[in-house]
Amino acid sequence: MPTLSIVIPASVDAGLRATTKRRGTSLDSIVVAALSDYLDSELHRMYQISTSSALVEGVYSGSISSRLLMEHGDFGLGTFENLDGEMVVVDGAIYQVQSNGTVIHRQDDFPIPFAVITRFQGDEVFETEPIGCLSDLVLACDPHRESPNLFYAFRVDGLFERVHARAVSGVATGTRLVDAAKKQGEFEFSNIEGTLVCIWSPSYSSAFNIPGYHFHFISKDRTKGGHLLDLKAPTLQVGIQMLCEYDVRLPDEGTFLTADLSRDPASDLAKTE
Repeated sequence: MPTLSIVIPASVDAGLRATTKRRGTSLDSIVVAALSDYLDSELHRMYQISTSSALVEGVYSGSISSRLLMEHGDFGLGTFENLDGEMVVVDGAIYQVQSNGTVIHRQDDFPIPFAVITRFQGDEVFETEPIGCLSDLVLACDPHRESPNLFYAFRVDGLFERVHARAVSGVATGTRLVDAAKKQGEFEFSNIEGTLVCIWSPSYSSAFNIPGYHFHFISKDRTKGGHLLDLKAPTLQVGIQMLCEYDVRLPDEGTFLTADLSRDPASDLAKTE
C-alpha cells in the first residue's frame, strides 16, 4: 500500500495516540478512517457567501474575497459587486459574464457579495433525450434527484442549438433585486458548445438560497455566457452531485449588518428567475 509522510502539530499527534490506545487499534487505521470521512464529506459539501435574502434587499457590496471562495470549490455560480454581471465558476476558474453576454476570466482577488460553490465530482452521469426547451431539461433532471429536501449540483455539457440567456448590469447598492432585474441584457447563441453550471435548492431554502434550478451557461471557448432562460439541444450529458453539507459564510461588516432581512424573499426570487 502507498505510504504518506506528513508533519502534524504535537497536539494532533497526542490525540491520535490517545485514541489508538483507547480503541486498541492501529495509528494507520485511525488516520485512514479520518481521511476517508473528510474526503467523502468534501464531495457533498457546498460553500456559500451571504444569502438570497440579502440579494433581494439590495445588499450587493462584496465581503468575502474570491481567493477565499476558491479554497472551497471549483464549480458554482454567483454574482459580482453591485450585480455587475453573472458569475460562472467551472473547472476551478471564475468567469464574469457582462450585460452583453461577453466573458471576462477573473484572475484577480476581488470581494464577492454572493456565491455558491462546491468541488464537483458527479455521483451519476446520464444522457438526455432531445431537449426542446428549459422545461424539457428540468424534466430530464428531476428523476435523478433522490430527495426534494437535499441540494444538488448539475453539470450539463454538449452542443446547444440555441441558448437564450441574460446578464444583469451594475446597479447602485440598495437597489432591490426586482428593480435591478429590469436592467439586464438578453441575448441568443446558436450552434454553440458549452457547459451549464447549475445548483438546485429545495423550496424551504429561499431565505438563504435560490429555490429550484439555477443555471448559468458558458461557452466551451469561455467567451460567451449568461443566466439561462431557455435552450434547445439534440442531446446533453449531465453529471449530478448530491450536496448534504451546507456551509454559509455571512458578511461580518458592511450593509449586511444593518439591512432588514425579515421579509420572505420567495416571491421576489420567483419574479427575477
